[in-house]
Amino acid sequence: MDLKALDKALQDIALRRNELKKIDYNNPKYDDLEEELHDLEDSMHVKYGEYLEEALQEVHDKYCPDTDVLFPTAYLAKTYIISTTNEFSVATTEGVYVEVDSLPGKETKLVIVPNPLRIILNVGKEKQQVVWTAK
Repeated sequence: MDLKALDKALQDIALRRNELKKIDYNNPKYDDLEEELHDLEDSMHVKYGEYLEEALQEVHDKYCPDTDVLFPTAYLAKTYIISTTNEFSVATTEGVYVEVDSLPGKETKLVIVPNPLRIILNVGKEKQQVVWTAK
């Protein structure tokens, strides 16, 4: 598995999602950007979907076994925060809702974040925990 290529593919998707989020539906560029985003997501799924699904299954088995694993693109954030050193992060509001057995009553979400490639568990609005890192 070429983890650098996977990470780059996820960064490209994140950048495109951020770009799309900044413009209005009425912008003439919107449809083209949205189509490019879907092409990037489809390509990522074809090339790396199985690897990401296995990683997500591993995380689900450990933290939230009662929640079904979705397609990897579902776990991508709507918006990414990018530092001046090009490290990506997300707000605690991002991700797919999951039921974590050890955290009953807590709002918990899983999200895939690139550079470095990892899966983060967002717990409420106060905590983020890296639950998987690409190796």
